[in-house]
Amino acid sequence: MGAQWGDEGKGKLVDYLSGNYDVCARCQGGNNAGHTIVVDGVKFAFHLIPSGIINKNSSGVIGNGVVIHVPSLFDELDDLKSKGVDYEGRFYISDRAHLVFDLHQAIDGLKEIELGNSQIGTTKKGIGPAYSSKVSRGGIRVGDLLFGSYPDRLRRMVQNKMKRFPDLQVNVEDEIVRYQQYTERLRPFITDTVYLINEAIRKKQKVLIEGANAVMLDIDFGTYPFVTSSNTICGGAATGLGVSPNKITQRFGVVKAYTTRVGEGPFPSELLCETGKFLQTKGFEVGTTTGRTRRCGWLDLVVVGYGHILNDYTNICLTKLDVLSGLKEIKIAVRYLYEGKPLGTFPGNLEVLGNVEVEYEVLPGWDEDITGARKFSDLPVNAQNYVTRIEQILSVPISWIGVGPDRDAIIDRFSQ
Repeated sequence: MGAQWGDEGKGKLVDYLSGNYDVCARCQGGNNAGHTIVVDGVKFAFHLIPSGIINKNSSGVIGNGVVIHVPSLFDELDDLKSKGVDYEGRFYISDRAHLVFDLHQAIDGLKEIELGNSQIGTTKKGIGPAYSSKVSRGGIRVGDLLFGSYPDRLRRMVQNKMKRFPDLQVNVEDEIVRYQQYTERLRPFITDTVYLINEAIRKKQKVLIEGANAVMLDIDFGTYPFVTSSNTICGGAATGLGVSPNKITQRFGVVKAYTTRVGEGPFPSELLCETGKFLQTKGFEVGTTTGRTRRCGWLDLVVVGYGHILNDYTNICLTKLDVLSGLKEIKIAVRYLYEGKPLGTFPGNLEVLGNVEVEYEVLPGWDEDITGARKFSDLPVNAQNYVTRIEQILSVPISWIGVGPDRDAIIDRFSQ
């Protein structure tokens, strides 16, 4: 799972690990997530499908906790096929997953307009409105498409939404016809993934769960209201797939070597200076889903430490360490002060978070190009010291280190 505000490079770790797993599953979120992987020079951008689908020996599962925009899903499947990835017979969709209709995406945009200067900064992919329909018990699930009653339910949904949003324009009859066509293509993939996942576990198969978004975007524990609409922490993996929490035996937190954030909300370690621009440019910090430039700042271990409390990481993957090459000194945020006093917890109130003073540790940087490093000992001493200091502060082993965009640009300390 992502240990910051998203865009940490989860997809690359999933791709790297999935060769050792029988099943790779998504448990929450929708196509507001974005994972980019480069394989043999070919770029893949995932939004709904688990990144592990690239590995022909791994099955891909979209669990019940995900909300699915079907046209976007088909676009991804078509892109995979055009790039030579055969997913037939190893890709499954939960019959309990809820659907994101075009009306949800339209509502997402209308709600942002209503908020004016207080906008959340959503991706406008309809994720929040779809989860809202789900929680208010007015949603439509993937499995409902296999039965004849869903058109009337969709008509009622549109009627209710138009009362709240008079400017909403939806041709519900056209939508019904389209979804009747979509259903035939979806039919081979729809199954009861609760039994599928648990049967795989019973057979001692290895299951890798791919979290979307990140800890600080969790609907309960993130920087509310600047969050997503699902539980992005480890607990969300249990409810989003229908597995007992005790089945989740390892928890991998993915941490970018600096911090980025897309959208609005407080960002204590943000760099509004040339160093921030350096990280944006060198790190190609543009959102996979939104195309928006990411805000950049120093690595914030108050944030990562808070996520560790929530998830009890067994291992960490540190990504994009190569982006820091060329900086004379590197800072790590280690403590927040509020009104001159140390904060012992991560603040739940954004008025507090937006006014904290950050204490940093300063470490010397390095100039060497590290993209060719494949062992920890290949790294410059100052880079090694940076990694080691993060481990010391968090008391969690950093088992993988990303040193470049290529698929094999990773230091695997887990197996060394």
